Amino acid sequence: MKGPDVSVVICVYTEDRWEDILAAVASVRAQSHPALETLLVVDHNPALKDRLAREYKETAEVRVLANTGPRGLSAGRNTGIAASRGEIVAFLDDDAAAERHWLKHFTSGYADPRVMAVGGRTVPVWASGRRPVWFPEEFDWVVGCTYRGLPTGRVRVRNVLGGNASFRRTAFDMAGGFATGIGRDGDRRPLGCEETELCIRLTRARPDALLLIDDRAVIHHRVPEVREHFAYFRTRAYAEGLSKALVARSVGAGKGLESERRYTTRVLPAGVARGLRDALLARPGGAARAGAIVAGVCAAAGGYVVGSVRARRGGAAFGVAPVARIDEGSLGEADE
Repeated sequence: MKGPDVSVVICVYTEDRWEDILAAVASVRAQSHPALETLLVVDHNPALKDRLAREYKETAEVRVLANTGPRGLSAGRNTGIAASRGEIVAFLDDDAAAERHWLKHFTSGYADPRVMAVGGRTVPVWASGRRPVWFPEEFDWVVGCTYRGLPTGRVRVRNVLGGNASFRRTAFDMAGGFATGIGRDGDRRPLGCEETELCIRLTRARPDALLLIDDRAVIHHRVPEVREHFAYFRTRAYAEGLSKALVARSVGAGKGLESERRYTTRVLPAGVARGLRDALLARPGGAARAGAIVAGVCAAAGGYVVGSVRARRGGAAFGVAPVARIDEGSLGEADE
């Protein structure tokens, strides 16, 4: 059985990741379940767009598009969704490479018509060659990877993680696209949670929708050296708090913080205890990992408080628009 057609969207923004982008595209082209197309959406960088267009000029299944919305990851993804032709739209980070059966495991999840999204497992590839001894696995979300505390196997979840995820194309017809004004914007403050907000909107639009994570759908995500330092860890945790405040403002704290309550009351205390136990057993980095968890919680909590105050004063800082297909006559404009 062939399975549904998949459009893969890779959002790119800088030539500094040139080799990573080529590796990401190569990993999609090597899939056991072939992608219908790969859409490279370039975020307001004409030089990069022209270079990619030359690189893939003779490659029919790879299309290079300009982000037609405001600068940022959310608008780039929406551009890719609008131009996509597949029944399923998958997203891959521009500095990640997918394992060969990535799309095979994604598509198998859609046998149930209630399934609207399937995410996967993201494994860090540390620039230094190994995980920093102080860096707790409970905070791997800081570097865009699957973290300790997420369920294993193929399980139902509140939201998938955006850099390794797929959605039915009809999900965007029901819920709209990714919210702009939230999430990544090039190298600015590392905000996030745009996929969380979308998934909550989706399940509100269709209460019987199932959102899954299948940890067999694996990608390997490069972690640059600058993100292995505590300064980035603290900044990213603070930015996550800001983002959670926006999400809670949009969809309510009940749903917006549902998973986070379990994470902070169960997963993180267990991580602190594990770190302290390792310290007592003279294992490297145990006390540092416990301290990093506490510092990360404090940074995220501080960001949430600041973000909540800002949201109350200024209202929601992002908007959601429907995502329509780009018809064949418009594809030339999107490619220019």
